[in-house]
Amino acid sequence: MNDVIIVGAGPAGIFTALELIRKGSKKKILIVEKGHPIETRSCPKAKLGHCANCNPCAITTGFSGAGAFSDGKLSLSHEVGGELPELIGEDNAQSLIDYTDSIYLEFGADKHIEGLGNESEVKEIRKRAIEAGLKLVDCPIRHLGTEKARDLYLAIENYLKEHGVEMLFGYECNDIVLDQNGCKGVRVHKLNDKEEETIYGNDIVIASGRRGADWLERICSKYDIAHGPGPVDIGVRVEVRNEVMEELNKVLYEAKLIGYPGPFKDRVRTFCQNPGGFVAQENYDNNLAVVNGHSYKDKKSANTNLSILCSHNFNEPFHEPILYAQRVGELTNMLGAGHILVQRFGDILDGKRTWQKELLRSNVKPTLIDAVAGDITAAMPYRTMTDIIAFIKAMDNVVPGFASNETLLYSPELKFYSNKIKMDEHLVTNISHLYCLGDSSGWTRGLMMASVMGVVMARELLAR
Repeated sequence: MNDVIIVGAGPAGIFTALELIRKGSKKKILIVEKGHPIETRSCPKAKLGHCANCNPCAITTGFSGAGAFSDGKLSLSHEVGGELPELIGEDNAQSLIDYTDSIYLEFGADKHIEGLGNESEVKEIRKRAIEAGLKLVDCPIRHLGTEKARDLYLAIENYLKEHGVEMLFGYECNDIVLDQNGCKGVRVHKLNDKEEETIYGNDIVIASGRRGADWLERICSKYDIAHGPGPVDIGVRVEVRNEVMEELNKVLYEAKLIGYPGPFKDRVRTFCQNPGGFVAQENYDNNLAVVNGHSYKDKKSANTNLSILCSHNFNEPFHEPILYAQRVGELTNMLGAGHILVQRFGDILDGKRTWQKELLRSNVKPTLIDAVAGDITAAMPYRTMTDIIAFIKAMDNVVPGFASNETLLYSPELKFYSNKIKMDEHLVTNISHLYCLGDSSGWTRGLMMASVMGVVMARELLAR
């Protein structure tokens, strides 16, 4: 009998187990993870030159989760990373960020923090942002780096193993087990094996990540776990030359800008900026191909990429925002024959598709080499595309050249964390002994805040 079963070995699940051990807990902990241990996580695309449609995807599943294996950036401000501060308080959230950051440093994170100092330069950038109708959010960044994050999380994985944490890799959670006293276990099966087994535990922690948000939403509906639809983020990954982004890269490293452009006034924001980075493809369930960005410590490209995300809120009677975003992604994948679509910004304004020969003669060379030139506007909702175009034009006032004809837009970029689990400040849901953490819970967005939520969860379990 396990004391704690954790579904998902992303940052939220990892830090739940890590904090329990660091606080001297003797609880028997089991982590169930669909993917592989970090030492065997490997994407074959580097050798093949194209996505091999691995199941499960080595980029989005496995120990350390999806975010750590992409750009590996820790946001050190409570203003960034989701709504967890609304639940536990802003001061408490910032204190926990500082504490969690110290743990990352213990396991080998780079001591350098991006985005500090340069007050006069930041002031000038903020002035231009205000003139463009955008808000610049101050957020220091600790950059792990895609390749360095592997070493850091391997050290954490080994630490957990050395302290008795059992890990079941290659096991998918199908369902949870409930009785009159609440949640008491999970039903799992080994990948490529249909035989199901039930594992029991005193407390069940679901930390299935952004990739598992859709699954968790179905579980919530099945068992009346209190939840509600939140906003869904749909957008594009933008790629420009480093020369265009040089000032922001140098002064801020990652500029977090938010706007509400007309005519719809939706919330639009930049996310996951990767100076000298590489655009990447990730595959979700049912081979849904989505775009993301990687940023290495040592390996650099001539381009900077970042996402522009539009938040869409839905009202009654619609309750499936994740499915809505998936359908947008599926339609885009259809146009690209299973590949990511890429289009030049100038072609979008001209109402034409982009051709491969046009990419070959452009200043901006795509870092996602198997992206298919085409027309993303044929799949992107009108409202979303209108938001993106208006935001890019506003960004051009902050970063001259950002809205050039050759700027590349990759699609689809989707963030699946719209299902929001209802809980109190102690992370208690309406089902006894069941807890939901991280991006799949709808309360966090990104590595640091998901890690913080894991720390909170561990302390709550110890207090009971």
